[in-house]
Amino acid sequence: MNNITSDHHIIIRKGTDNDLPEMLQLFRATIDEVCKKDYDLQQREAWKSGADHEERWIKVIRDQYVLLALTENKIAGFCTLDQGNYIDLLFVHKDYQHKGIATLLYQQIEKEALLNNKKALTADVSKTARPFFEKSGFQVVQEKTVSVKGVAMINYKMIKHLIS
Repeated sequence: MNNITSDHHIIIRKGTDNDLPEMLQLFRATIDEVCKKDYDLQQREAWKSGADHEERWIKVIRDQYVLLALTENKIAGFCTLDQGNYIDLLFVHKDYQHKGIATLLYQQIEKEALLNNKKALTADVSKTARPFFEKSGFQVVQEKTVSVKGVAMINYKMIKHLIS
């Protein structure tokens, strides 16, 4: 895949095993900082505990289409596509919010889904991410209350029908 650059000198490339520690750090920090207006401390702590499941993250790198946005050799964001049509993870570093990183990543993920002849993309989306997904053409199918380590959290099952 070609590296894509933009005005911010953002490089998009596939993620590897070596990126996991930095991805996990970004995952935790983003939940702490960016999601605090939508989720309380207990909810954020439960959500962040997902970073402790090493096998899951190894499986993400091995089995999913993982894209990173890099700037100055740091991961500014990442997005993963599972089974060609499910956006599993989309996280952007707190210092790089509202700079088009999620859009850059999402556009490449959608391209990949279209290359694989997928008719729709789905995602389970946090309250924090919902406005971005709506702006990208997704619609809420269902509001759900999920239990993470016994803590109730609201998220949204969302879908976007793709036109190839």
